[in-house]
Amino acid sequence: MHVLFIADPMATFKTYKDTTYAMMREMAGRGWQLSHTLSAELSVKQGNVVAQAAPFEFLGAKSDDDHAWFSAGSKIQTALKDFDAVIMRTDPPFDMQYLYATQLLTLAETQGAKVYNSGQAMRDFNEKLAILNFSPFTAPTLVTTRSADVREFLSEHGDIIVKPLDGMGGMGIFRLTERDPNIGSILETLMKLDTRTIMAQRYIPEIVDGDKRILVIGGEVVPYALARIPQQGETRGNLAAGGRGVAQELSATDREIAETLVPELKRRGILLAGLDVIGRNLTEVNVTSPTGFQEIMKQKGFDVAAMFADAVQTWAKN
Repeated sequence: MHVLFIADPMATFKTYKDTTYAMMREMAGRGWQLSHTLSAELSVKQGNVVAQAAPFEFLGAKSDDDHAWFSAGSKIQTALKDFDAVIMRTDPPFDMQYLYATQLLTLAETQGAKVYNSGQAMRDFNEKLAILNFSPFTAPTLVTTRSADVREFLSEHGDIIVKPLDGMGGMGIFRLTERDPNIGSILETLMKLDTRTIMAQRYIPEIVDGDKRILVIGGEVVPYALARIPQQGETRGNLAAGGRGVAQELSATDREIAETLVPELKRRGILLAGLDVIGRNLTEVNVTSPTGFQEIMKQKGFDVAAMFADAVQTWAKN
């Protein structure tokens, strides 16, 4: 297998926890040929979607701070269809440049490239808005550009979460109560004076037990979730916001939610999804660059990276 990773610069990876690193390590261990490119290095030449792709040798990190874990060769212009699989792992935010990259990936798929997750899925399946397709599992939710709507929603529920539609890692998420003296300032900043669409959800108190990341790979549900538990006094459980990751077995509700989503994820060409669940509520469906592999692998001994590589190999052959 020759696999192209479209990802952020590899020298920036935090190898002790990075999911893309775990994927690469597993594939290198299988003897697969690996290449890397940036989403900005995709282009169309003579009608074909190509990448300036650098083949690299996986050396492995010797410590958490070792950035010399790979040895990259010279970049080679290669059509995406010439790789056995293309793995899109560029981190959000989902801005216009990201949108253009997904459009090029969709074009590449029409030319025979095997892209995971598919360009159309990443484009159509907004990680926040996707939950609206599964309303039986969601808390009361509002999507709007009008701050007056948010104030009305807050008055109805008393305690809410507001967040942008294009962030990651907990960026831009606020908890609002009716007594908050900064409601106006927060909404003006987040909604940019009623010109930016945001999502508001009723606050789910079970967040204190963790914002669970449930992984679905190739239509199969990983049997462990990563509960991201907020720091004392913090609303967000995201690891990037200081949350503590605790791997745990799926509850019956976790499994019900995940298995309900499986057929739709497969239909849309989503090989890897990270479902965020708080209590009994689905809060996000992450399809751009879901994480959590290494924490589950280290704490539970379940080889998530091997499961992912198996799925890539199976899907690429179909």
